[in-house]
Amino acid sequence: MFKQLGLIGCGLIGGSFALALKQAGWVARVCGYSATKATMNLAKEMGVIDEICLDAPSAVRGSDLVLIAIPVQAIEDCLREIAPHIDTDCLVMDVGSTKANIADAAKAFLGDKLSQFVPAHPIAGKELAGVSEASPTLFKDRPLILTPSEITNLDFIERANKVWTQLGSKVHKMSPTEHDAAFAAVSHLPHLIAFAYMNGLIKQRDHDQFLSVAGPGFRDFSRIAGSDPKVWRDIFLANRKNLKEQITHFKNELQAIEHFIDNEDSASIVECIKASQVARNEWIINQ
Repeated sequence: MFKQLGLIGCGLIGGSFALALKQAGWVARVCGYSATKATMNLAKEMGVIDEICLDAPSAVRGSDLVLIAIPVQAIEDCLREIAPHIDTDCLVMDVGSTKANIADAAKAFLGDKLSQFVPAHPIAGKELAGVSEASPTLFKDRPLILTPSEITNLDFIERANKVWTQLGSKVHKMSPTEHDAAFAAVSHLPHLIAFAYMNGLIKQRDHDQFLSVAGPGFRDFSRIAGSDPKVWRDIFLANRKNLKEQITHFKNELQAIEHFIDNEDSASIVECIKASQVARNEWIINQ
């Protein structure tokens, strides 16, 4: 059990983490900081946090667990700001969706506290952001990726593993570079495609008519297009090298299908769809 969680970012992920720890009886007190006062006030009203802090260092002081749950582009400045205030026995984690950039920032700013930093990425979320959507069951039966550095203390890695396991997560370990390459393929590109598809649709003159007859398939495909713009702007920029590589793979497949259609090559169209069908069905079976 932790005596105090210092929560930096009281939104969906941070708020859900705090609620889940409280429900499990794993934390006695939560001190929270967010960029907006309204978010902190709501978090306190909901019982997500017990104390409102006026800045990030205030949330960190005296904490034996710190979670950084803010947009990835803001994490570098946060690490620089809180480093002098981290207690020597405090486990520090972030929940950013990119990891190589955060690993570099940690090496640059955490100094001798780097061994206490265990980057994490919960594969959980909702289309709607904000602390009002926080849920103590958000991480249950969801994958959780840990990307510790080569000098992270094994004791802190084990603590991080126990915390997320207690919250119901299925914990995996990857290097930061492995993580970013994988998630460019299975998360970042799908979001980019959803955003581009929706924008391409709504720019058409008859888009209202098209949307009026959209069904479950459209709902499933377009779901992630409702995600937070600032969060995904930061992710795209932070992982742009891997994302651009995935865009190239997607463009190649799109052009191939377009070529098959132009040439009325029905056999190749079927082969292409079948390969996709088999791959997805195998993935579902292995979940």
